[in-house]
Amino acid sequence: WVEIIVYPDEFMPRHEVRNAHGLVETDEMSYAGQAWLRGPVILSWVDVEHAGELDGMNVVIHEFAHKLDMLNGEANGFPPLHAGMNRQAWSEAFSAAYQDLCRHVNRGDHTEIDAYAATSPGEFFAVVSEAFFEIPDLVRAVYPRVYEQLAQFYRQDPASRELPRAWRSKGRAGGFGLGTE
Repeated sequence: WVEIIVYPDEFMPRHEVRNAHGLVETDEMSYAGQAWLRGPVILSWVDVEHAGELDGMNVVIHEFAHKLDMLNGEANGFPPLHAGMNRQAWSEAFSAAYQDLCRHVNRGDHTEIDAYAATSPGEFFAVVSEAFFEIPDLVRAVYPRVYEQLAQFYRQDPASRELPRAWRSKGRAGGFGLGTE
């Protein structure tokens, strides 16, 4: 990355984008974080303070997952894999899980994985990376093949660690639902 920029709160960058009709529009959404291709990681300090609450939401992990994904171009959910990792196994696991999540989101079902992951394959990779580190048992239960690929990619198995007391007390150890792998 080039730099890390931290704002005290959510931020509203002004982006001008050309829509499908050729008109230029200004995007004025507020953000907790952004990762730019060949550019900075931008974070909201307020949201960074909530990272590590083991709720599956972690803006730091999310944005740096995007940066890893961007090592071979635009964030598309297919970062450069380590030697020995099987590209076809990655593609099959992530494609099936992404399609499954999109089906559930489109039907309006409750999803254990944040529905924002259905936005695009790149967002799916970033969101499921957050969940992999924060609520690994859930990822392993809902999308076991994705969990296996992430364990190889990140070279660790967070579900094998002892659960922190705060996480156990939130009742996150059961009730997984959804997922067809």
